[in-house]
Amino acid sequence: MAYEAKTKPTDVDVAAYLDKIDDPRRREDCDALVALMSRVSGCPATMWGPTMVGFDRYHYVYDSGHEGDIFVIGFSSRKSEISLYLSSGFEHQAKSLAKLGKHKLGKACLYVKRLSDIDLDVLETMLKASIAETKRRYPGG
Repeated sequence: MAYEAKTKPTDVDVAAYLDKIDDPRRREDCDALVALMSRVSGCPATMWGPTMVGFDRYHYVYDSGHEGDIFVIGFSSRKSEISLYLSSGFEHQAKSLAKLGKHKLGKACLYVKRLSDIDLDVLETMLKASIAETKRRYPGG
């Protein structure tokens, strides 16, 4: 049986997703992230699954043979924080992380409560570096 990815682009309207965020400050933060990520990626926002807003896309193939498509950068408004997805990981971002501000780190996620807790110029630098690294690793998209 072939694997089918759960995280894939949908026709759901990004604005409709954002409008459902109850906290007005969180909604403003997410609107700001759409503007920032659209600008740095050069791509419009697309819903991936029911809760992830993604920008651009690339095709990956693992050593196991598993392959698929995923967004290059993105975010999701979660219950207590915003998850920021930088598909290239964080191993090459140590200096930027030290300057970013208040955050938590997961394997491929950066968690922030509010954008006011972080330096947006540093985040922009990190997003650009992640895009460049992903395009280096996966040329041709």
